[in-house]
Amino acid sequence: MSSILMEKRRTIKTLNNIADSGLDVFSGDYHLDDNSENPDAIVVRSFNMHSMEFGNNLKAIARAGAGVNNIPVDKCTEKGIVVFNTPGANANAVKELVLSSLMASSRNLFDGVAWTKTLGNEGDQVSGLVEAGKKQFVGNEIAGKTLGVIGLGSIGALVANDALALGMDVIGFDPFISVDTAWNLSSHVQRAETMEQLFAKSDFITVHVPYTDGTAGMFNEETFNLMKPGVHLLNFSRGELVNEKDMNMALDTGKVGKYITDFPNEKVLKMKNVITIPHLGASTKESEVNCAKMAARQVKEFLETGNIRNSVNFPNTYLPYLGRSRVAAFHKNVPNMVGQISSVISTSDLNIADMVNRSRGDYAYTMVDIENHVEDEIIPELKKRMEQIDGMVTTRII
Repeated sequence: MSSILMEKRRTIKTLNNIADSGLDVFSGDYHLDDNSENPDAIVVRSFNMHSMEFGNNLKAIARAGAGVNNIPVDKCTEKGIVVFNTPGANANAVKELVLSSLMASSRNLFDGVAWTKTLGNEGDQVSGLVEAGKKQFVGNEIAGKTLGVIGLGSIGALVANDALALGMDVIGFDPFISVDTAWNLSSHVQRAETMEQLFAKSDFITVHVPYTDGTAGMFNEETFNLMKPGVHLLNFSRGELVNEKDMNMALDTGKVGKYITDFPNEKVLKMKNVITIPHLGASTKESEVNCAKMAARQVKEFLETGNIRNSVNFPNTYLPYLGRSRVAAFHKNVPNMVGQISSVISTSDLNIADMVNRSRGDYAYTMVDIENHVEDEIIPELKKRMEQIDGMVTTRII
């Protein structure tokens, strides 16, 4: 079987239940095999992959969701395996839960519902008990209050825009806001120059940033002291963003009025004035379908064209695919790599029609379109010479 035919026969493995509408993207020459030990790509949701061994044929892993903490990203990078996620695919689901929780917590809805359920055996007395007891759950309206949004990515921007529509004043902080997000963000969202400025003005604060060494424990005693007394903090990003010891103290003193989190654990469950949600942020049927489709399409495009969209470890790279033979090389970001790649191609009696090079940290990705078709018998030698370049990680001939 020729090298090109081997390249076209691709195996996809899933490690969780992935929506069928997403897997339907892999039609034609694709084979779905959940038992494969050496697939071309893996589509995953929450399965912990850190102890897995990866076959030499694995080219891509797609997380049908935003977080990739269940994937050994550094290990994948060293092996030249692209790790994708699906930013924005679950944004509407998370946004709806954030706003629902914001309103429900402000109106003491969760406590009120729980209390009402205790009246199940009171018979005809229920109506009277409800009228007498409802005053303990008097809450506040959110209209006219200030919502601080930390992180104005896909989710944060949606939350900010819709909170404005609900009559709130909104202040946002994101020093790394993208151009695309800026275009989609309402001009009525106030810009905070610092988080301290946001803390001082906000009645409610919602956080939408990734968990990194720089954001771990970003909500702590020091930051709580900068906030308005009785502030409500909503965390639908990661539990580790909050120093739980400091949060417990802030709740006890009333410095933080309520903590709404999608990441309950034993410590958090024992705190007062905490609303714990069982990690439902992206748990909608629509979100699962959107994430599955997006993950599958990104994998398919990469396998068939080499183009990369929404990778967490490779640079996003696009070169229009016109059906020519294409060299896709992942390599160290060091001088003269492009020159050496071009030299190997030219000394193989091949002409370069187009090319693109993008870097990300210590690594870079180069795609080269060949003007004249690369014959099957040339491919093994061309690939071998490419991989002999010092600093080359992986090479594909598409």
